[in-house]
Amino acid sequence: MNLSTLRNIQGLHAPLKLQMEFKAAKQIQRLPFLHSSNIALDTLRGNDECIGFEDILNDPSQSEVMGEPHVMVEYKLGLL
Repeated sequence: MNLSTLRNIQGLHAPLKLQMEFKAAKQIQRLPFLHSSNIALDTLRGNDECIGFEDILNDPSQSEVMGEPHVMVEYKLGLL
C-alpha cells in the first residue's frame, strides 16, 4: 500500500528506486562466520532510530561464538 501511495504522489520511478535499493541492500553480507547487522536495511525501513530489546540484550541465536572461518567459507561455497 505504501508503494502504491508513493507511486501516486511521486510517480513510477520512486517505488522502483526503493525496491532496487532494498534488493541491493539484501545482497550485502559479511563473511559467513561474522554476523551481519543489516544496517542498510534498517536505514531503508526507518528502524535505525528505534531501540528494541535485541539492541540491548541481543538474541541468543546471534551469539558471538566464532567458528573455523575457512571451514565456514568452504561450506558456503559448496566445496565441502
